[in-house]
Amino acid sequence: MLDHPKLAGWQPPSNYQPVPSTLEGITVFAPRPADLVVEEPTTYKCPNCGAATKYDITAGGVACEHCGYTTLAQAQKVGVQAQRSEFTLETLGQAEKGWGLDRRVLHCDSCGAELAIAEGALTATCPFCASNRVNLRQAPSENLRPRFVIPFKITPEIVRQRAREWLGKGWFHPSGLADSSAIDRFSGVYLSFWTFDANIGSDWNAEVGYEREERYYDASDKEWRTRTVIDWRWERGHVVTRVNNLLVAGTARLSHLILEKVYPFNLNDLVTYSPDFLAGWQALTYDITLPKAWEAGKAIMREKAKSACYADIPTNHVRNFSMSADFSDEAWRYVLLPVYVAAYLFEGKTYQVMVNGQTGTVAGQKPVAWWKVWLAMGLLLAPGLLLGLVGLILTAAGVGIVLLGVAFILLIIGVILSIMIYRQAVASEAA
Repeated sequence: MLDHPKLAGWQPPSNYQPVPSTLEGITVFAPRPADLVVEEPTTYKCPNCGAATKYDITAGGVACEHCGYTTLAQAQKVGVQAQRSEFTLETLGQAEKGWGLDRRVLHCDSCGAELAIAEGALTATCPFCASNRVNLRQAPSENLRPRFVIPFKITPEIVRQRAREWLGKGWFHPSGLADSSAIDRFSGVYLSFWTFDANIGSDWNAEVGYEREERYYDASDKEWRTRTVIDWRWERGHVVTRVNNLLVAGTARLSHLILEKVYPFNLNDLVTYSPDFLAGWQALTYDITLPKAWEAGKAIMREKAKSACYADIPTNHVRNFSMSADFSDEAWRYVLLPVYVAAYLFEGKTYQVMVNGQTGTVAGQKPVAWWKVWLAMGLLLAPGLLLGLVGLILTAAGVGIVLLGVAFILLIIGVILSIMIYRQAVASEAA
């Protein structure tokens, strides 16, 4: 209300403006919105010949395959000391959006993956499920922009070599699997990850048992013996656990069982994000948002805190355990990590393979030649069964008891080895 005598001549601050008011006669002022600055996306054309350029692993920068032009990527190595962000609305509001360069999104109608691909890139299949039911969309600009990235270190040639070696391992896989075309279908993809840091203060309460030896008189044997007894008492304690650089994948489109097998990533190689690293490469848009990833991260941190509490207890005898977990100094980062991904079809079934683009570690699914598995299991069980049959025949003559004992031992060994082979084969297909 500006007509009050005490407010005569009053002017609002320069960065405030009037806004609609629901009260008659009352004028309301609010901060003036900051001018929206629209950042022009970076395009990657060779300044010499105009051809498309891409990030070259060996050159460490953007290079042109036609004329040899190269420029180093504009980034600074920060490693594990890369800046963290607090969980505040202000932090999220100030975060940059989009990729910082022209991208389109390849949407897979089969698995739902949305892969940001370079301008002009042509692809007809999804690298995650090998489906050709894909379509191109404009990349969304409201997603957070990554702050840091680990550039690809392993070249596609080395990836194909290591994948061929990996596919050739294992006797129970189809022959010639290493020579299949699957090894030529790897796509270098920057995967979205969240990293989390926090202190967890845990108060635990439990019944803790302590062993002691006591002597007692055995009336049946009429002699003194010694036995171990456990004395239980309630105890409590406080443990502070610090968790740094906990990785949580930003996508549910990949098999996390396979992804975790290509860990770890050396976060000492983190550099500040630059669109240069995405030139000619693909990037998977995150579909697990920060709040959901944080909930998953907190569950992992609680387990770490629980292990720390158990380690604080001086004995292995624990029951009625309970624990509280108070989180403090929480921080997060949004980073891109390099992974080569391939999906291939074998007898109508899709298999997925991943290669760590920093270390070259290979993991994935491989088809199983089940006839080889059944044959091996049969050969392992045959000695025990045949020897047992002979033992039964000779038992009538009174000389087969020893053979039956040996046959039973061989059969047990065969069953154990068969179960191990079967589980290994199943895990190979379902990783």
